[in-house]
Amino acid sequence: MFLPERLTAAAYEELPEEVCRDIEVVDGAIVVNPAPRRPHQKIIRRLSYALEAACGPELAVEFDVDLRLRDVPLLNRRPDLVIYESSLDADAVLRPEHCRLVVEVMSPGSVTADQTDKPAEYAAARIPYFWRVENETDDVRGLTVFCYQLDPTTRTYASAGIHKRKLAVSEPFDFALDLAELL
Repeated sequence: MFLPERLTAAAYEELPEEVCRDIEVVDGAIVVNPAPRRPHQKIIRRLSYALEAACGPELAVEFDVDLRLRDVPLLNRRPDLVIYESSLDADAVLRPEHCRLVVEVMSPGSVTADQTDKPAEYAAARIPYFWRVENETDDVRGLTVFCYQLDPTTRTYASAGIHKRKLAVSEPFDFALDLAELL
């Protein structure tokens, strides 16, 4: 399949789902994402189930979905987890105004994107909360969750806590988890 050098939102909508699953689009440029490691996928899956149980019926939790941050030039990310308004129609494009929390699980190949690029993009799009999960050793000793809350005046994230062994927050909803459950 031929992919153009720069994608528009309309061209992206025409791509087959199996192509979209493997790419992100940054300023119209296609970024191919390698398949994550199994520990990365396990963390995402287990965290999504725990978050879904905690966030209530007004919010939905999904992984492996498109998040349209901007139409022109197209900025389309695929966060590891997104918590958004459950009232959103299943066929509607997921946009920042629908989102409450975005979570990225950092991989060796995504350090710059997950620590710098994506948080800046999510903050500029005014997503209220961002969490980054780092897994340095594939065991609970190396697992750290960095929580951030949007400062609306600067449109940047401010630290809302660093969690090792146990994650406990009251925003964006009450949530507690022994991090060993993720591994």
